[in-house]
Amino acid sequence: MIDGTRVLLVRRGAEPLKGEWSIPGGMLELGEELPAAVVRELREETGLDVEPLDVIAVFDRIERDGRSKPKYHYVIVDYVCRKLGGRLAPSSDVEDARWVEFRQLRRYHLTAKANEVIREAFRHRSGKRR
Repeated sequence: MIDGTRVLLVRRGAEPLKGEWSIPGGMLELGEELPAAVVRELREETGLDVEPLDVIAVFDRIERDGRSKPKYHYVIVDYVCRKLGGRLAPSSDVEDARWVEFRQLRRYHLTAKANEVIREAFRHRSGKRR
């Protein structure tokens, strides 16, 4: 989620990426539609109420064990969202949640894919989508 020149980040409290900074999100519940999952996960992880606007990225994340066997395989669908309300407070399976200025993102050692998605979210916000 983008707010002016800031992006919302969370520090993961569980695998995959435990202890790493990332974009908020989580897993679907059985029978749950994607936009409803976005609303639920953001509320659970950050305390914020959002409205999903558009899909900005779809990709696979495959984590492998030491023998190259898949350990996790996620299909990730990233939405750009609008904040409707709530108060930022980390909970659920995150250790921390904060608004980070775009120019300070390097300090958070995000994955290349997370950086790419964030740049696309800023382009979307400015009307300059690819």
